[in-house]
Amino acid sequence: MGLIFKENLLETGVLGVWESTEPDIFFEERIDFYPEELEELTLLKARKRSEWLSSRYLLHVLSERNIRGACVKDQYGKPYLKDSPYHISISHTHNFTAVIGSSVSCGIDIQHWVEKISRIAKRFISEAEFEYIDMSNALSYYHALWGAKEAMYKSYGIRSLDFRADMRILPFIYRPEGFFFEGMIQKGSFNKNYTLFCRQIDQLVLVYALQKD
Repeated sequence: MGLIFKENLLETGVLGVWESTEPDIFFEERIDFYPEELEELTLLKARKRSEWLSSRYLLHVLSERNIRGACVKDQYGKPYLKDSPYHISISHTHNFTAVIGSSVSCGIDIQHWVEKISRIAKRFISEAEFEYIDMSNALSYYHALWGAKEAMYKSYGIRSLDFRADMRILPFIYRPEGFFFEGMIQKGSFNKNYTLFCRQIDQLVLVYALQKD
């Protein structure tokens, strides 16, 4: 299918969403692999392999460069571009891949709309956040809050965050066409604020986070 959505960011950067209907060979023929990437790829099977391929190809498409850089992972499993000042983040849902690249620390989350998210809402939404949710449109708020916290978690990149205790999302009004809002992570000496953006694309909810100075 290909690139279905692309957007430039407030900070220097870009994000995109790719709908994968292509076989793995489509991406394999278009990616010049680095040795460390091939080492990682050989350990993946089936769906994870397809997700890996689509995300690396999308990163290269969004970069608009002739020669792609190696995308590897740090000790915590966070992906980064080797020898590049840009920060990246990757997300998958069903056959969709979302990628963001930015000059500041960033995270991205893409979810397919599911009603069962209401069953786990209390696991990641604090009492203060429940207070501003429009319960007539609760599912939309649940998806936005989950996506926001997942995106901030990816930007943080060191794992071990409590989504209720260590993360906070300020009040917002859900608008499917897109809206900005604010969030923060407070854990030990780490205290950072984030600009968040959420928008709905058909049955997908896309959220990204950009860390503030």
